[in-house]
Amino acid sequence: MSDSQSVSAAVAKLYNTYPFPPEPLLDEPPPGYNWRWNWLAAYNFCTGQKPQKQDIRILDAGCGTGVGTEYLVHLNPQASVVGIDLSAGALAVAKERCQRSGANRVEFHNLSIYDVEQLPGEFDLINCVGVLHHLPDPIRGIQALAKKLAPGGLMHIFVYGELGRWEIQLMQKAIALLQNEKRGDYRDGVQVGRQIFSSLPENNRLVKYEKQRWAMENQRDECFADMYVHPQEIDYNVETLFELIDASGLEFIGFSNPGFWQLDRLLSKAPELIERANNLNERQRYRLIELLDPEVTHYEFFLGRPPIAKADWSNDEHLLSAIPELNPCIDGFPSQCIFNYDYQIVNLSTAELEFMQACDGKVTVAEILTNVPLELAAVRSLVKQQLVMLTPGL
Repeated sequence: MSDSQSVSAAVAKLYNTYPFPPEPLLDEPPPGYNWRWNWLAAYNFCTGQKPQKQDIRILDAGCGTGVGTEYLVHLNPQASVVGIDLSAGALAVAKERCQRSGANRVEFHNLSIYDVEQLPGEFDLINCVGVLHHLPDPIRGIQALAKKLAPGGLMHIFVYGELGRWEIQLMQKAIALLQNEKRGDYRDGVQVGRQIFSSLPENNRLVKYEKQRWAMENQRDECFADMYVHPQEIDYNVETLFELIDASGLEFIGFSNPGFWQLDRLLSKAPELIERANNLNERQRYRLIELLDPEVTHYEFFLGRPPIAKADWSNDEHLLSAIPELNPCIDGFPSQCIFNYDYQIVNLSTAELEFMQACDGKVTVAEILTNVPLELAAVRSLVKQQLVMLTPGL
């Protein structure tokens, strides 16, 4: 057995022992949403406009117990979804999860990401969350997925960050040392890890970090095992992350939490330093931000296969002829105080609320503005905040 095969076998064994994620099975669609899994919201985030089609094919690459897969089916009612995973045990849970909640437009395959070419056709959206960093060769994995992405398609990826996981890495190594020849016995690893945490002093850095960040979810052994006794993990920084991205041959569209990657939030009191940073390229600025705020436990971002048509609404005529509709990931509407696609509170003016209430996907911006006293700048603000999606007019 090759090194790669033995690592894959060890990873499959972990998830057969502790199927992950361990979310409960429900006899109804899951509550809430993750906008990154909603084709309309994600496409709008990446391109500034509504996608032309919704009857798309979605691949959940490394679907585990199907938590994300279930959302992908329910949030995209016209899509067909395929889930693949290395663990037969996790897939059995995924199938039951989707069956019970009525997520019936999905098929599952017990397949490694390396072997994804065995699936027919291409996909418009590929979701790969928490998987590439567990592969022995993530570059080979991302390249295999990239070949299955259709032109104009999007790939949503989540991988671990080394700076915010430093304490986790130390605990992983400590558990491995104490396990010694019992490494690979994941139940023993969980027991050892829990004993370490209960024995260490309260003011110990590892204990404080665990309590501050992870203790709630790590009450479940499946989560504890995934975090602390995983047989294979590669953590990234901005520099190594972009080596992975460049190897994919796809276009980097952006991080899905752009607010974090604004230097102003860290150095606004020193405008001369921000001016210096303007001489850096985009990746150097990202690196500077993570060095100054080393809380990055993971990177979540979108890649795309060209051509990706990005909208520009700076032209008044284009904006006026566009047809607006509401972002599907808004909570609390209609009300002047709503939650946006990212669960941030937004307070709307009376005119903004009226405008949004008229966004039915049938009439143009110009037609709405004949009845609603709103400036074009305010319309652009609603578009920029992704409260409203636009389809270009004829």
